[in-house]
Amino acid sequence: MVHCTCMNTSIVEQKLVTMGLSLPILPGTPGIYKRCVQTGQYLYVSGHVSIAADGSYITGKVGYDMDIEAGKIAARQAGLAILTSVKQYAGSLDAVKRVIKLLGMVNCTPEFEKHPVVINGCSELYAQLWGEENGIGVRSAVGMSSLPANATVEIEALFELRES
Repeated sequence: MVHCTCMNTSIVEQKLVTMGLSLPILPGTPGIYKRCVQTGQYLYVSGHVSIAADGSYITGKVGYDMDIEAGKIAARQAGLAILTSVKQYAGSLDAVKRVIKLLGMVNCTPEFEKHPVVINGCSELYAQLWGEENGIGVRSAVGMSSLPANATVEIEALFELRES
């Protein structure tokens, strides 16, 4: 496990504060899985759904209950939920060297086709936090007929961590 011995808020967390964002409280999970698993310098992060700052789920279908902009906010919040788990695991968000891959799933109507635009809510956040070179990785974005707890978005991630 990578641990940061930083006494102060990390650089990445300072950027979040500047952006007016905060890491959400994660609710308990009914599933049997780990949120993070590290192998070598790679940190695999399980799917995280769209969570508001207070830990409540952001729910509904894009194209029915909400528009693309609301979907992008839900994707950003799923990205922040991922960062909560990364911080809990690694001790600091500064442990992340780069984003390798994202898989974004959008709870949407069958007719909705702009899944990548919705998942940009997370990708844009990570690009702002780590820059275009390290904050943008490979990505897939797909539509789903439902997601756990009727969440609007679920995203899983793969990060490369800094050597400790």
